[in-house]
Amino acid sequence: MDQSDPFAGLAGPDGLQQLTGIIWRAASQILAIDRSKVAWRAKSDRSPVSAADEVANATIVEGLSRLLPGVPVVSEEDRKKPSAVGACFVLVDPLDGTREYLAGRDEFSVNLALIRRGKPFIGLIAAPALGLVWRGAVGRGAARLRVAVGAAPQEASEICSIQVRERRRDGLVAMVSRSHFDPKSNAFLKRLPIIAEIPCGSSLKFTRIAEGSADLYVRLGRTCEWDVAAGHAILAAAGGFITTADGGELIYGGAPDFYVPGFIAWGDAGAAAQILNQGHAESP
Repeated sequence: MDQSDPFAGLAGPDGLQQLTGIIWRAASQILAIDRSKVAWRAKSDRSPVSAADEVANATIVEGLSRLLPGVPVVSEEDRKKPSAVGACFVLVDPLDGTREYLAGRDEFSVNLALIRRGKPFIGLIAAPALGLVWRGAVGRGAARLRVAVGAAPQEASEICSIQVRERRRDGLVAMVSRSHFDPKSNAFLKRLPIIAEIPCGSSLKFTRIAEGSADLYVRLGRTCEWDVAAGHAILAAAGGFITTADGGELIYGGAPDFYVPGFIAWGDAGAAAQILNQGHAESP
C-alpha cells in the first residue's frame, strides 16, 4: 500500500469490487437477522442501535483493517472515535436508518466513504432489503448494482451507470427525510418551486438524486459526517454536488465529534447556482 496515498488504486474496478464486497457482506448479515426479534437499545442521544448495527460494524471494520491497514476508520458505532484522522480516513455508518429497519421498512442502508484531504473520494451505499448497491469514485463516474443476498459483487445481475438529471422546467422534486424532517429544511423548501416531495429514509435520498429521479435534498438540521459522506461521493461522481446552507464547500474531518451543521444536496448545477444567487439558501 502506498503510505503517501493509501487509497491509490481503489477507484479502479478491482478496488471498488473489494470495497463493495466488504459492505455487501455486512448487508447480507443484517438481512440474516430477524428484525422482529432483534435486540436494540437507545444511545445517549436517544437514537436506536441494534444488534444488526453492531454485527455490520464489526464486519466492515475487520474488512477495512485488512484492505487499508493503519488508515483511521470513523464509524458511528465505535464507542471510541479517533481524535485526529490525518489526510486520509474512512467514514462508516454500518446501518443508516435504524429507525426504518426496526419499523420493518426497507429504507435502510450501509454507508462507506473514503475521505482524502477533507473531500469525499469514493462512496458506497448498500440497500440490503432492496438488493442494490450504489458506488462512485469522484472523477470516475457512478454505478448501481443489483446483487443477490449472499452473492459476491462480481455476480451482480445488473450493473448500470448513473448520472444526475437536468432541472425540470416545471419545478423541482425534493427528497425529504422520513424521520428527521426539521423546520429549517421545511422553511427552505417552501421558498423553492417544489412540485413534489418524496419521503425516504437513510442515505437512499442521495442515491435518488444521483440516478436522476430527484433534484435536491435539504438537511439544515445537525447531522453526522458518516450520514452524508458516502452519498456525497456517489452524488459527486454522478455529476451532482453538496454545499453548506450558504453555498460553501462541505469539508470532512475538521469539526468536533464529526458533526455537520447542515447541507444541501444538488443534482443540476445550474439550478443550484440560480437558487443560491437569488439568496434562497440563506439559513432561516
